[in-house]
Amino acid sequence: MYNSDYNRIPEDREPIETEQFHVYEAEPPKQKKRKGAARFVALGLCCALIGGLAGGGGVLAYNHFAGGSTTIYQGSAPSVAVNLAQVDGHTVLTPEEIYAANLGAVVGVNGSVTTNVFGYTVKNAVSGSGFVISSNATTSYILTNYHVINDVSDITVFFADGTSYDATLVGGEQENDIAVLRVEQGNLQTVTLGDSDALNVGEEVYAIGNPLGELTFTFTGGYVSAKDRSVTMSDGTVMNMLQTDTAINNGNSGGPLFNEYGQVIGIVSAKLSSSSSSEASVEGLGFAIPINDVRDMITSIIEHGYVTGKPNVGVLLDDVSQEAQRYGVPAGAEVMAVLDGSGADKGGLQAGDIITAVNGTEVSSVSALQEAVKEYKAGDKVTFSVYRDGDTTTVDVTLDEENQEREEAMNQLQQDYYEEQQAQQQQQQQQGGYFQWPFGW
Repeated sequence: MYNSDYNRIPEDREPIETEQFHVYEAEPPKQKKRKGAARFVALGLCCALIGGLAGGGGVLAYNHFAGGSTTIYQGSAPSVAVNLAQVDGHTVLTPEEIYAANLGAVVGVNGSVTTNVFGYTVKNAVSGSGFVISSNATTSYILTNYHVINDVSDITVFFADGTSYDATLVGGEQENDIAVLRVEQGNLQTVTLGDSDALNVGEEVYAIGNPLGELTFTFTGGYVSAKDRSVTMSDGTVMNMLQTDTAINNGNSGGPLFNEYGQVIGIVSAKLSSSSSSEASVEGLGFAIPINDVRDMITSIIEHGYVTGKPNVGVLLDDVSQEAQRYGVPAGAEVMAVLDGSGADKGGLQAGDIITAVNGTEVSSVSALQEAVKEYKAGDKVTFSVYRDGDTTTVDVTLDEENQEREEAMNQLQQDYYEEQQAQQQQQQQQGGYFQWPFGW
């Protein structure tokens, strides 16, 4: 006679009913050795499973080893209500509170047509993200990236509660990749801006956005990985960025990056690519525009439609070629054309001049010159060191303001320059060369 775990019992014993086991009089059927081994293995797996479930808060109980029923106990945790915390700049919030406190101020931004990650055209998917920064009784303003709305018509913004509004572009600043949208709807929830300069590497940060355009209002978190990263964008623009390992993907662009107090300290803008491809394939490397870098620009766009005080020299520029440098010409930014009546024209800059320094700071390219002049405002006087006809001289230039009128004038100057160079372009193409548009600045 055998009980359920095969311990021999006397033959004269009657069947005994126990709470967990049934004892039988009959001998168990003889089993082949192979099946006994299989039973042993199965029993071992069951024991391992029971131990694992017990350790994880669940219990698997066998009431009957020989074909009986099983009972599975599943652990539970009490549901916790998330407080709708106030963003006061002094209280550290939990991730749940940060999401709940700011979700209503985050939007998806969409143009008329969007292509999703699988290559299909989707009308309801978003092309980027944004967030409400100001709202009065009748009008609200939304901040996003310039590249999200560039060349996009019929802009619409979507909120997490399902509401949507038509939006118009107030203005943008391509060089710093910011744009402000306006919706004719008042009293919307807004975010609170924080101090990006006060961030420390290692601090926790969080993003709300719309990765891939269809996984709307996704919450991700990570750390500040580095500050003051000089990142070269796909169009060649060099920007100062916060680096973070927060998960960022296409569709997150323009969304907010929050500190642990629930304040916006950055605008999610870019993810690094491992190659020349436009696909952002590197994991754990995301970038955001520090909010302090663009705070004044945002205010200018809302009030004037463009960034006031931004300097403009009034010249077309190009980098000095490597071939010219081999013949002793210094590296720098070569002046290709000068706008009549501009600060450059009044200061005496000429076509053919090579700018090598700004107020004593050496510059070896157009981008370096632009970075140096960024530190000044319209109306400031700067001294350019210029290489001209084999000699070095200085030219004092009072910086003009970059506005719509100046932009149109520079576009026309660029077009005129192009037309004048058509013959040279054809000649270079015949010789296997190429023609490159100069920078208008």
